[in-house]
Amino acid sequence: MLFAKHQTGLVFFPAFDWAISPTHPEREERLLYTQDQILEEGILDIDGIHELKAEVVEIADVQRVHFCVPDPRKIMTESHFISAGGAKTIGKAVMNQSIERGFALVRPPGHHAMRVAHGGRGFCNVNNEAIMIEYLRHAYGIRRVAVIDTDCHHGDGTQDIYWHDRDTLFISIHQDGRTLYPGSGMADEAGGPNAYGTTLNIPLPPYTSQEGFIHVIQEAVLPILDEFKPELIVNSAGQDNHFTDPLTNMNFCAQGYARMTALLKPDIAVLEGGYSIEGALPYVNVGIILALAGIDFRYVCEPDYNPESLRQTKEITADVKMACQRVLKTWKNREATREKLIGDKKVDERRRSIFYDTDGIYENQFETLQLCRDCSGALKIDSRADTGAHVLAVHIPLNACPDCIDIANQWYESADLKKFDAIYLQDRPEDAYRVRNK
Repeated sequence: MLFAKHQTGLVFFPAFDWAISPTHPEREERLLYTQDQILEEGILDIDGIHELKAEVVEIADVQRVHFCVPDPRKIMTESHFISAGGAKTIGKAVMNQSIERGFALVRPPGHHAMRVAHGGRGFCNVNNEAIMIEYLRHAYGIRRVAVIDTDCHHGDGTQDIYWHDRDTLFISIHQDGRTLYPGSGMADEAGGPNAYGTTLNIPLPPYTSQEGFIHVIQEAVLPILDEFKPELIVNSAGQDNHFTDPLTNMNFCAQGYARMTALLKPDIAVLEGGYSIEGALPYVNVGIILALAGIDFRYVCEPDYNPESLRQTKEITADVKMACQRVLKTWKNREATREKLIGDKKVDERRRSIFYDTDGIYENQFETLQLCRDCSGALKIDSRADTGAHVLAVHIPLNACPDCIDIANQWYESADLKKFDAIYLQDRPEDAYRVRNK
């Protein structure tokens, strides 16, 4: 009988009642084939691997992370509440030490959902990982968290949520955004002025293989993690880097995913993308589960795997090494750069246009950040969507200093309600969410 070195929890939620369309790549079969493979391989019979049942997240869990316009129930289905709840279930089990590691195999996915949410983008309405992380911060008092996003698409939603958070290290390893949705995740995207360097992007050229991904983990990600010293490591475990995925152009394999997981040693993995439903996902997920549990994964192999045909070129190898050098330089110089960006200024402003490709919504944002050397800074976002919704969202970060708390409350109380449909206040130190509306 096999024994798991690490007690490992699994949550499965295929979301039978949620699909963008019957033939869309993001559909329930993504998990059904994996479940069949896991049963066939006897994974759940291994001593130390446990199946847990997903709970449902509360509205308050969502509002610690998102400003849902007009409210969470308008942009979330029951499946979204359960999918995020599956991640929360794993997080609680890890923190309660009933398991050492866990994997939430859930859908709908979430890493393209940003702090302000008007609808769905990149198949995501709310951010499962962020909802879980902020619940764990609230309930267990953890502070320093690292999120390693290994989905082939840049995790722009998670990046947005933690752009100004100096206590969250977000690293995204993805196919170069010049060649793939959502078109972001360039090396110079490194966080806001108060938290510069805790957002790190490692864009890789198309057709990067196992060799390239493992090089990035060993030479860049692990040294940065060692220095950051997170209390919790979360893997946004997208599986669309696989060589058979229909939406991407990478050459990763099931054995590579298992090896990467073994190196990262995440406390929690949460499923994101991956659309090669029969040819990749069952094998990739088995490899990840075995690696999390500390069980030999050498014999995990998809039927059509041919390492010679997937070998990356010398040019790709050189590009991968340069990407590592760039991100390490950004990390090394983060404090000096942060000081330079803050300087003598009081606030920082930025304008953005955001397209919700799943729901066909356009949003314009005007963001104001209070520059601060003591905390992540008070934040307000003036958001207007072509649905007609116009809101002001004010955020007080969990680590807020007294001055930033006062400034954020002033922004909320003094905002002219005649100009907005609603004014929101997300008060993390008080774990409160307030709304002023007409």
